[in-house]
Amino acid sequence: MKIIRYTITACIVAAIALSITAQDNNTSSAGSVSRRTDRNSRNADQPSAITERMQGFYEASDDALSEGDIQYLRVIYRQIDLENDTNACLYFPEEPIEGQENLFRIIMRLMADNQLKAYEYLDGREVFTEQYQLKVRDMLDRFHVIYQEARGYSEKNPRFVIEEADVPSNEVLSYYVIEEWRYDTRYNRLKMSIQAICPVLHRAGDFGGDAIRYPMFWVKYSDLRPYLTTQGIFVDDSNNLPTYTYDDFFNLNMYTGEIYKTRNLRNRSMSQIYPDPDDRRRACDSIQASLDSFEQRLWTPTREELQARAEAQAQAEALANGDSTSVQQQKQPARSTRSSSRRNNSRRENTQQQRPSNNNSSASSAPTRSVRRRR
Repeated sequence: MKIIRYTITACIVAAIALSITAQDNNTSSAGSVSRRTDRNSRNADQPSAITERMQGFYEASDDALSEGDIQYLRVIYRQIDLENDTNACLYFPEEPIEGQENLFRIIMRLMADNQLKAYEYLDGREVFTEQYQLKVRDMLDRFHVIYQEARGYSEKNPRFVIEEADVPSNEVLSYYVIEEWRYDTRYNRLKMSIQAICPVLHRAGDFGGDAIRYPMFWVKYSDLRPYLTTQGIFVDDSNNLPTYTYDDFFNLNMYTGEIYKTRNLRNRSMSQIYPDPDDRRRACDSIQASLDSFEQRLWTPTREELQARAEAQAQAEALANGDSTSVQQQKQPARSTRSSSRRNNSRRENTQQQRPSNNNSSASSAPTRSVRRRR
């Protein structure tokens, strides 16, 4: 009997121990689930980070090209004016609305979170190395932007908090961009790619007057591009759906800008090479025309195209020399043939209209003649 009692008590103790461990496991699993849900909800409020795999996806296309594939390279410096209606999507909305931000707010947010590197603006040259990497604190102090140190701040991982009202997005009225025009023999095409972007601050002095332009810093487009692909914009007032992204806006060359510099041996800007504004404008138009017609010059023109070019050149030379008679003589045969054909057609119509009248007169006169003959 004692043995039976001992076995019964042992079974009861084992059952109690199993129930206690099961309750502990349930509480621990519930706590883990709550912690996971809290972590997910916390991450949902924060902006999505860009992984290295996503970053390398946009760099693969440029790195795949070798030096032998590129036979032509032209570096263009262009100024994008945000007061132009074509470039207005880079400025608006001024304040974040329904998850939409303008370009400068995206750049400042990424720099404050230590997710984007910026480089010093060096007048006349651009060096994107660690030596010239810009410290965010120095940039904020230089342009008098109010900030606070964020949680988790350290010297190796500096993070800042900037209020939306303190971001000077209304003063950034233009951008500098560096374009690279490459002719790729692999695909036999001329392709344009953005290399870097520089926000330009337009700020007036203490005593008013015209605003002075302050180039702030350079940002490599390859570092910024993964974040621009996730921000939708709309470029047409007739369609308020964000059918494009900032990356589409730049890579599809949907913006308009003035050329202020090209890479040259002396590293001089267009204003230094052409002091006269008219000469500078004609030089910029000539550079843009050469880029637009580069692919057309790669192909051999047909016989009809050569003949049309020769005729157009002859007409242009005749007009330049003031000899308008040759141009009129070339156009005169076409006009004379048209006028003669019209005259011939009118004569035919007149004859066709006159013939029925003669037949009717003869038919009507026949009975009278026969009556007279009978008399």
